[in-house]
Amino acid sequence: MGSHLLGLRDCSREEIESILDRASYFDGYRNQKLTSLKGLSIAALFFEPSTRTRFSFEVATRWLSGEFYNFSTESSSVVKGESLLDSVNTLKSMGINAMIVRHRASGILQWLSTKISGISLINAGDGSHEHPTQALLDLYTIKKYHSSLEGLKVLMIGDIKHSRVVRSSVTGLKAMGARVTLAGPPTLLPKEFAREGVEISWDIHPYMNDADVVYMLRLQKERQKKGLIPSLKEYTRLYGLNEERLKYLKPGALVMHPGPMNIGVEITAEALKQLEDHNDIRLGINEQVESGVVVRAAVLDYLMGEKPR
Repeated sequence: MGSHLLGLRDCSREEIESILDRASYFDGYRNQKLTSLKGLSIAALFFEPSTRTRFSFEVATRWLSGEFYNFSTESSSVVKGESLLDSVNTLKSMGINAMIVRHRASGILQWLSTKISGISLINAGDGSHEHPTQALLDLYTIKKYHSSLEGLKVLMIGDIKHSRVVRSSVTGLKAMGARVTLAGPPTLLPKEFAREGVEISWDIHPYMNDADVVYMLRLQKERQKKGLIPSLKEYTRLYGLNEERLKYLKPGALVMHPGPMNIGVEITAEALKQLEDHNDIRLGINEQVESGVVVRAAVLDYLMGEKPR
């Protein structure tokens, strides 16, 4: 892992556990100002829209007494043709200690890490490649609910092809001992995952009644440019979580979604209402958002903060 968090493929189980343990530690100090990033400066460079990720990193940085700066790509020299590398080197020269980057190009953080030194890079989502902090906060949410991930059965449903969350989550879940099944339309279900030992299926029903976690992925409508699904209505009919499908879930199951949600596509409004009122099946979406701050604080602390606790 080193001084960067580029993806979970670079992390050992011990490193993941260390970050989750730090997140648990920080969870006990939500109402107190902490100082592990005092004197350090963090900048966010986002070439794609973000609300949850960028804002939770900002809250986490300020909570740990670091300085946080938003780098606006719309009003910067990037618009005039300055390269990403130029921008990072410029910010490094200004005393920035870490850079949080979201970019549409898959793998760009790995490339960038070979070109610079003396600054930490954190991947906030690169194309359809990885989104490691989303996966870490999901692991943390599951661990809080089920206490351990070892042996858990996790069913991830939807747009697997375009999901950077899946690519990080599969790595993290497997490292922590969970069993993962990916389900979705054949056109959105790459066979690459089967080669990695993950079970894949075009039919969600055989796996729903045994799943400990059902993770509904956002259908990335902005990337559906090749007619990969017949229609949203057909997608929802076959893969959406509705009231009828909730009956398949066993007591104690946890339903998750990375956000933002397309209500009526991945999960129907009626199913959401039923989940909010359900005593046996938990809706973990709010917990995922809450976990975002403590987990991103833990990542910053792990890379740049105090010694191991």
